[in-house]
Amino acid sequence: MKIVWSLLIFSVVVIIHELGHFLLAKKNGICVTQFSIGMGPRIVHVKKGETEYCIKLFPFGGSCMMLGEDGMTTEEDYDKSRSFQEKSVWARISVIAAGPIFNFILAFVFSVILIGCIGYDAPTIGEVIDGYPMQEAGLQTGDKIVKLNNESVKVYREVSLFMQLNGGEEIKLTYERNGEKNTVTITPKYDEEAGYYLMGMRSNERTKGNAIETLKYSVYEVRWWVKYVFKSLSMLITGQVKATELQGPVGIVSVISDTYEQSSQYGIFTVIMNMLNFAILLTANLGVMNLLPFPALDGGRLVFLIIEAIRGKKIPPEKEGMVHFVGIVLLMALMVFVMINDIKRIL
Repeated sequence: MKIVWSLLIFSVVVIIHELGHFLLAKKNGICVTQFSIGMGPRIVHVKKGETEYCIKLFPFGGSCMMLGEDGMTTEEDYDKSRSFQEKSVWARISVIAAGPIFNFILAFVFSVILIGCIGYDAPTIGEVIDGYPMQEAGLQTGDKIVKLNNESVKVYREVSLFMQLNGGEEIKLTYERNGEKNTVTITPKYDEEAGYYLMGMRSNERTKGNAIETLKYSVYEVRWWVKYVFKSLSMLITGQVKATELQGPVGIVSVISDTYEQSSQYGIFTVIMNMLNFAILLTANLGVMNLLPFPALDGGRLVFLIIEAIRGKKIPPEKEGMVHFVGIVLLMALMVFVMINDIKRIL
């Protein structure tokens, strides 16, 4: 069953991403030749109209192939007016951007379900611990943290992440009490038993809100995961996280499987909530990663399209194609590296 959950989550996230490209391509009159889920050889395929729909052997990734997308197809192969390359630059931008945008929409929908069921984690102090900086600064149970230094805080997990990255440095903390905002400066205290710096607070329990609060905190939930992905990338670049700690599909399946096993003893509801949480993380992650300005990714393609929009003419397709080819080679090398690390961890 745990493998089924893993495949289901991956499939939904990928399908929605590719569906974004597919729907915007159709809306702009672009001919889609193939819509596939998975990678590698086809195991199931059917052609309806001009589009071939495929399920491929390896259930990670997918594609939405459009006529003239690579700029190299000859005119005899298709109706030139329905080529990707023949559409306006803004139409092409909308098609490429739709994939990541649909991922964020999916993350929001899943967040509404999750928060509607278990509530949201507002950054409200549930308890002030004796002898720690927060008590000394006069903070009280029920105070709501709204800013740490210059960073706005919307959910409690942002406080936890900030502390992990901040260490023992001085913090300018803004909190809200009875509708009034106050700012204090505190220096976290090192806790020998815990092994890290603490401000001296415990979180409040999750709160179930009305429809408006659920929608608002669903936006905050997506914001949190997007922020988490960017923070993780920053930690990777600065060396706070080692490259060997990166996880690919194999590692993610392993984590989902472990989570399923731990959750199953508490019932199907707990399993579903934890799987939803993973799905939000993965779809937000896919949305962010695809928008990075790296060749072969949606973000890399958007860079070329934006340059085209600014300069008023296309970059030669063969030059752009070469850049994306190099990007694909580098991405494949990274995937192999990550997969080897995943396998090592499992073994």
